[in-house]
Amino acid sequence: MKHIPRKRFGQHFLSDQAIIDAIVRAIAPVPGEPMVEIGPGLAALTQPLVERLGRLTVVELDRDLAQRLRAHGQLDVIESDVLKVDFTAVAARLGVAKVRVVGNLPYNISTPILFHLLEHVQAIEDQHFMLQKEVIDRMVAAPATAAYGRLSVMLQWRYAMEDVLFVPPESFDPPPRVDSAVVRMVPRAEPAAVQPALLEELVQVAFSQRRKLLRHTLGRWLEARQFAGTFDTQRRAEEVPVADYVALAQACV
Repeated sequence: MKHIPRKRFGQHFLSDQAIIDAIVRAIAPVPGEPMVEIGPGLAALTQPLVERLGRLTVVELDRDLAQRLRAHGQLDVIESDVLKVDFTAVAARLGVAKVRVVGNLPYNISTPILFHLLEHVQAIEDQHFMLQKEVIDRMVAAPATAAYGRLSVMLQWRYAMEDVLFVPPESFDPPPRVDSAVVRMVPRAEPAAVQPALLEELVQVAFSQRRKLLRHTLGRWLEARQFAGTFDTQRRAEEVPVADYVALAQACV
């Protein structure tokens, strides 16, 4: 029976074989590697991955799709909202320190998924995700560009990232109304030690009014915390490099 894509799950199924092959090459799966795929859908990416890996863990929310996937003898199916999946526990259950994570993320909740995975980054070897091209542009953006923002800072602090593949709308069924791309995210071996919640709060305040100088936003936040250090608030949020935000978060403890 043909599966009808469900809007509430943000389902757009990859159907272009050339693109699928290119994604698999970018991921470069090795037999026996512990890997988790988010949103396997109709298994367009799942099948070539599991053929190379031997076994694959998949996370699928759609009950009908999960049932289909369970019939595949080489898949371990976690039927759940990915935002509720404990990836650290998944790695432990597989008997490994770290897992590789891949997937065509639902575009309507891609950012919450990225932040959820950030909480489990110690248990992740690398991540390859298909996302809306605009989101990836924000993830990898450099300071002093329009795309640079909260997502850029929070993810670049913890990951080395690169946009590895452009994916046009016609590669999907049904085609989304946006361009897509594939991003590679590799956790940094020695990230700057910082309290993630504090950094997130600081960055959120900084970019809350990105057109204004930081003295109107972050400056007041620092005053309220009785910050005794120095930080140039005569800049706009997008002009501040990731390292400066991280150093400020460290100094605020």
